[in-house]
Amino acid sequence: MTCSTSLLVLLFFSFVVSSSLAKTSPRPLLQVTKDATTLQYVTQISQRTPLVPVKLTLDLGGPYMWVDCEQGYTSSTYHPAICDSASCQLLNTTYCNIGPSCEPPRPGCYKNTCQHMPYSPFLGDPDVGQFGSDVFNIRSTNGKNVLTVPRFYIICARTHLLYGLASGVTGIAGFGRTNASIPAQLSAYFRFGRKFALCLSSSTRSSGAVFFGDGPYTLLPNVDASSFLTYTPLFVKPVTEHGFLNDASPKYFIGVKSIKINDKRVKGFNESLLSIDAQGFGGTVISTLDAYTLMEASVYKAVVAAFVKAMPKNVEKVPNVEPFGACFSSKNIASTRLGPAVPSIDLVLVNNKVWRINGANSMVEVNKKVLCLGFVGVPDFLTPSNSLVIGGHQIENNVLQFDLVKSRLGFSSSLLGRSTSCANVNFT
Repeated sequence: MTCSTSLLVLLFFSFVVSSSLAKTSPRPLLQVTKDATTLQYVTQISQRTPLVPVKLTLDLGGPYMWVDCEQGYTSSTYHPAICDSASCQLLNTTYCNIGPSCEPPRPGCYKNTCQHMPYSPFLGDPDVGQFGSDVFNIRSTNGKNVLTVPRFYIICARTHLLYGLASGVTGIAGFGRTNASIPAQLSAYFRFGRKFALCLSSSTRSSGAVFFGDGPYTLLPNVDASSFLTYTPLFVKPVTEHGFLNDASPKYFIGVKSIKINDKRVKGFNESLLSIDAQGFGGTVISTLDAYTLMEASVYKAVVAAFVKAMPKNVEKVPNVEPFGACFSSKNIASTRLGPAVPSIDLVLVNNKVWRINGANSMVEVNKKVLCLGFVGVPDFLTPSNSLVIGGHQIENNVLQFDLVKSRLGFSSSLLGRSTSCANVNFT
């Protein structure tokens, strides 16, 4: 982003922030539920005037919030983003639609309105949408206050982009590294450091949460999960994805330099794949849209082979269950506080910190008799843009703090070893 663009964004937010809300305590809090059918992580906010509950699928790397405005979007407080205005700089967009006008302005009336290209992660192809703002309500950390942003910026999309999203969901909650993402807008409006923490529940019956700003991140029984964090740098991938926003990916990358299983380094693949190369390819990214960790083919084969070798000899390997490449009889696998008693998997990070993945996050119970290693390989004939995508199953019951002030990730590893979980978020 250029200096002039940064200045415009700063001036824009200075204009919309009221002095009475310049400092707000308590902080915003989102309740997040795992959808049983799609395994997507779904949250709900209130939007528009009169207020309407809006369900959204959480996309950690999504550049902004988009909603279906084609069906039933009615609001007296919707404001289109006028072409060449400071608000359009949030998207770095120069596209302007001079279509039909109407009074009062509403979605579908594109007269002199900034437009952008919202996309569905499950369709792949982007579509044309318009940029505008509306009232946005979110709950707070004390369980009592409702926090309001009078002009929260969104992309208005068409209904067909909802394909593949969980039932009842009408858009995407983008949390990526952009000025238009949900964390960016909330931190700018309420004036707290650009920082948020994910705590996703593994249960489809109990909710996890997204905390905004600094801790405490309170879990029952009166546990501050922010005190458990270990830190490692976040990296920017200098390759635009989907052609959106800045000349860099909005996703969150960490530096993994090797993988260990039962404290033994996994061999048989090029470890440089785990890092972003000079052309901007490869690397390790964290995703909430992928249910399980994805690995480039050579990485996956090496990890599966090492994991199978490290399993106790009395554990029987059984036929694989798609999409997994290593499955085992659960008969001789003991249960522990950290999940099934299987070899530990360590991601060794560039600053020599270790993110440990224990059985609760490495194994998937496909039925009462079979457990599978919950990682998925990319086919040999494909060269993925990211060599390691850490998926939802592997980050459940972990606290992940994304700190863009210090450009670092704070991670707790499994909370189960501390006698709590992300299902214990204190929403009251």
